[in-house]
Amino acid sequence: MTDLNTPKPALRSVLVALMLAIFLGALDQTIVAVSMPAISAQFNDVSLLAWVISGYMVAMTVAVPIYGKLGDLYGRRRLMLFGVGLFTLASAFCAMAQSMEQLVLARIIQGIGAGGMISVAQAIIGDMVPPRERGRYQGYFSGMYALASVAGPVLGGYLTEFLSWRWVFWLNLPLGLAAWAISRRTLRSLKIPQRTVVIDYLGTVLLIIGLTALLLGITQIGQGYSWRDPAVCALLLSGVLTLAVFAWYELRVPEPLLPMQLFANRNATLCWCTVFFTSFQTISLTVLMPMRYQTVTGAGADSAALHLLPLAMGLPMGAYFAGRMTSLTGRFKPQILAGALLMPVAIVGMAFSPPQSMLLSGLFMVLTGIACGLQFPTSLVGSQNAVEARDIGVATSTTNLFRSLGGAMGVACMSALLLAMLEHSSLAHLGSMAIGEGTSGNPLLDGLNATNGAEQLALRAELLITFRHLLLGSAAVSLLGLAAAIAMPNRILRGREENVIFKGSR
Repeated sequence: MTDLNTPKPALRSVLVALMLAIFLGALDQTIVAVSMPAISAQFNDVSLLAWVISGYMVAMTVAVPIYGKLGDLYGRRRLMLFGVGLFTLASAFCAMAQSMEQLVLARIIQGIGAGGMISVAQAIIGDMVPPRERGRYQGYFSGMYALASVAGPVLGGYLTEFLSWRWVFWLNLPLGLAAWAISRRTLRSLKIPQRTVVIDYLGTVLLIIGLTALLLGITQIGQGYSWRDPAVCALLLSGVLTLAVFAWYELRVPEPLLPMQLFANRNATLCWCTVFFTSFQTISLTVLMPMRYQTVTGAGADSAALHLLPLAMGLPMGAYFAGRMTSLTGRFKPQILAGALLMPVAIVGMAFSPPQSMLLSGLFMVLTGIACGLQFPTSLVGSQNAVEARDIGVATSTTNLFRSLGGAMGVACMSALLLAMLEHSSLAHLGSMAIGEGTSGNPLLDGLNATNGAEQLALRAELLITFRHLLLGSAAVSLLGLAAAIAMPNRILRGREENVIFKGSR
């Protein structure tokens, strides 16, 4: 077997294709946000504006577990090519959209493609590389997520300002075509599973309905709707009930879309819990920290985006260290536990660091990024190691599903908490605020800018205290992730002696 510390050209080529696909899928979660005012101005429509981003995220999350199971049944190469092709084609439709309705529909189709790109790419590494070596490669993928989180706002801002918001989507065409061509050429050696294909159609429909309703309800809360709003309650209740029926049904079919027995696997379940709470913190902080920086300091959106740079830098640092240590020791729990211990400490540090203090605030943001990087790739490797080879696709997609759900819950819960805190303060008169991805403006910031002198300074000081309390609440939530990490068994990963399902790496 090839020494994976010095991968052959075939393995390198595959890695390039997978990293490019993951970069594209992650980039379109962030690059569009900066273009929202320009999109709103062109179509003169704000009623559907939030769904330009939310529609993409919901579609991607719902598609992930379906791709995972289909990849286990049909082979990952054709699923990868389908996902990249659909994403690229939908990007062209986005760029040519003539109305907000057309753009939202194209974004939903684009999200379906992105779900396959991200989920299948990570499962392919599970096929190619034995568990003990996967941490290093998953660390590369985490680096792509970090790069996309930094490059997205910067690229989106420049393309929108100097060309047009449509170029945010045109950019995907050459990159998507390159990813498709490289994947088509390099993934030929992936084995096709020799299994009887039985499609769980009813389970698929139930999962789509349940997840869509649940995510729509969570997303609306993140956009400023009340938990008690009848429409939100109806969505959440129908989502939970449909998913309960889905779980009951999956226990009774011969080839389930999502085998429920995997949740009886303690190690895999705790890895998914860890991913959920890590994503809860990461995504909510990427939304709240720029808002904190802008409202407290009065800085512009471009400076707020750069304020996230330390967080994005820390993530690949933690992922690289976790991957190397996992490969050397054959254990993943110590890295997850270290990240889970560091997370609340770093968030408390951010809470008490004024955003004007670039050095101190940046230090704790780097530590938060490192804490995330220590947990994301290792949790995925741990869940893949806990299941049989035939279920690697399902385990990978379930990990990504919990990651997406954690991010959605994080934004919704922290946004709702911030709104509640503002309503009971002297800041309530500035107007309600729709928080999170998909807002075209910031009414709170506009209200602050409408004041001046001592009044503005007093309001900014009160906002600093409000965000401090919010971050302390976030640190408290991270203790749940720490509890999951402590309860996780300290298993040894399967090593190099296993056969890998990729002929080109032999």
